[in-house]
Amino acid sequence: MTITSSPILSELKIDAARLDRSLHELAQIGKLPQGGISRVAFTPEDLLARQLVQTWMIEAGMTVRTDAAGNIIGRYEGLNSDAGAIATGSHIDTVPTGGIYDGCLGVLAGIEVVRALHDRAIRLYHPIEVIVFTDEERSVIGSKGMAGEVLEDAIYYARLDGTPIQECLDRIGGNWSQIATAKRKSGEMVAFVELHVEQGGVLEYLDKPIGIVTGVVGQYRFAVNVIGRANHAGTTPMNMRKDALVAASEIVLAVNKIACSIDGDQVATVGYLNVSPNATNTVPGMVDLRIDMRDLAEEHLQLLTAKLKAEINIIARTTETAISIQQTLHIRPTLADPQIMKSIEGICQNMGIAYTHLPSRAGHDAQEIGRFTAMGMIFVPSRAGVSHSADEYTSFEECARGASILLQTFLQLDNLDVKSR
Repeated sequence: MTITSSPILSELKIDAARLDRSLHELAQIGKLPQGGISRVAFTPEDLLARQLVQTWMIEAGMTVRTDAAGNIIGRYEGLNSDAGAIATGSHIDTVPTGGIYDGCLGVLAGIEVVRALHDRAIRLYHPIEVIVFTDEERSVIGSKGMAGEVLEDAIYYARLDGTPIQECLDRIGGNWSQIATAKRKSGEMVAFVELHVEQGGVLEYLDKPIGIVTGVVGQYRFAVNVIGRANHAGTTPMNMRKDALVAASEIVLAVNKIACSIDGDQVATVGYLNVSPNATNTVPGMVDLRIDMRDLAEEHLQLLTAKLKAEINIIARTTETAISIQQTLHIRPTLADPQIMKSIEGICQNMGIAYTHLPSRAGHDAQEIGRFTAMGMIFVPSRAGVSHSADEYTSFEECARGASILLQTFLQLDNLDVKSR
């Protein structure tokens, strides 16, 4: 039987000041003189941060192990050690110039949940796992390894400087040759709930302190190459041109038009253009561009893709250019579990906290974990929607509120029959 109806549990609270201290202590590792944090995965700074977090896990009564994908897994045993774990976590690696909260809040709030239980010598029925996922900011190899989604070719995961992934994983206690062993079975984890800063401005715009995430969007990316004919800008009449940039410009407009033409919350962006020869007095002969499309519905992404390809065929014909398109990324969307969303909603109502439902348009480890177990996410606001920046900010109160809801969600899920996928 569970003990979540205990009066002690009903009074259980996280230590907001301790959570804040942990966030700022971790932020000292990789702190940049000009502001921000650089703690890129597999660097010495990342290793120091991993050591500190493991120390905190052990002090909170957890056993700690590192799997073959380099994930740090802190486990706080439950009354039934054979029951599937209720898990949380995120990442502590950063972009080259990152902020305090992205990823780190989710890890440290998870540790704070366990600290709150450990301080009172309380065990839930289910074990609790707090996970630090490996390299979320680039390869997502940690959560992909846990979901069994890692590609077999190690070259795919090599670092930008050419360092092999085998060497990187060795640094943190992982093992590329054994990475298949990082895959978790569905029964080992009955639920995963990730607390994260929104990294966008919707919550602040709506003046809602909590976001209940409906799912993590899928991402399609395409590389498009437009070949026209470079020629003299002064001597080539307009009706004799094969202007690659004109064709590329029409593609940019088509991407925007297509994303706005169907109902839904899909987004589509052209954020990269490379023009050749890129000279003022020359008709552009070639353009490379990149397209990013995201949505919570796979069918919408497929529809956008079909419409885009049809538009490109028309543009190529009318501009007399040759246009090729190649998909470079295909990440499937992951929907949040209805029961977890309902639990978070009820907790917010009981605590008198306003909330809204919204998709996550940024990728998270929860997206991969949700492929094999019930997944949910809690968002707290990001000031001005800024993230991946030294200016990233979420207030003390907002962090504490999110961690409190995470704790209450764990207590409620411990008392529910949450089925793994």
